Amino acid sequence: MLTKKGKYGLKALVHLSGMPVGRLAFVNDIAVANNIPKKFLDAILGELRNAGFVQSRKGKDGGYRLARPAAEIKIGHVIRVLDGPLAPIACASHTQYERCDDCDETVCQVRHMMLEVRQAIAEVLDNRSLAAMRDADNDDMLRDVKYGL
Repeated sequence: MLTKKGKYGLKALVHLSGMPVGRLAFVNDIAVANNIPKKFLDAILGELRNAGFVQSRKGKDGGYRLARPAAEIKIGHVIRVLDGPLAPIACASHTQYERCDDCDETVCQVRHMMLEVRQAIAEVLDNRSLAAMRDADNDDMLRDVKYGL
């Protein structure tokens, strides 16, 4: 499940991706516009800066901006940085695999299903850019989800 940290981080990045190229956004403006606690957002933006997604400048004219074009930032990478592996269980993770103590992985049907789930999640998130997320026409997507299309 996506944590609040991951959700807020994505909201902040979408906000920054909507800014004119090179323009800085104040943390408080991002927080207010997206209903994110400022102190929590400060920490999240620090992690996003350390991971190379955003750049910051201190001072009166300081703020944050994207470090590279939104089309080059993949949602799966952002989520892994903020929330860790995409897999629902450790034995299905590609990045932080851990063997289960209570089963034989070669025949464990739970693991096999979770590997499929992890692959489906990664397929969507690793192929969706921040720009695509920002520009998505969610009306069609919401209709498809609502009616099971």
